[in-house]
Amino acid sequence: MNKLQIDGVSFIEHLNFDNFNEGTRLKSTIYKAQQLTKTKVKVVGADAIYATNTNRKFITQNNIKTDFKRKGKLPVGYKDEKLLKKQITKERATRLEGSFGEEKQYYHLKKVKAKTKKNEIL
Repeated sequence: MNKLQIDGVSFIEHLNFDNFNEGTRLKSTIYKAQQLTKTKVKVVGADAIYATNTNRKFITQNNIKTDFKRKGKLPVGYKDEKLLKKQITKERATRLEGSFGEEKQYYHLKKVKAKTKKNEIL
């Protein structure tokens, strides 16, 4: 499952029972977020698996700020960018990663023992 979160509300962007690399889903996730909010995405927090060259190029072309680790030599004035990246990472870690545990707890998903496709989708 590839999940996106907007202001604490989670959405399933992609659900598949075959293995897939969610790092290839960044563009479609951003397009989905823009479709849901009717606004341009300006900031994205994502795991390191999303920091591919293709995604970096897309992010740069669309002027989106991320918490991706920089490649190459650090620019002058990197201190401000580093602070922003730290804030994005903290928000992602507490909100998005925390929501997985919350969903298991609040919706009692950890009590579902039958691992069938129908149960997993539900």
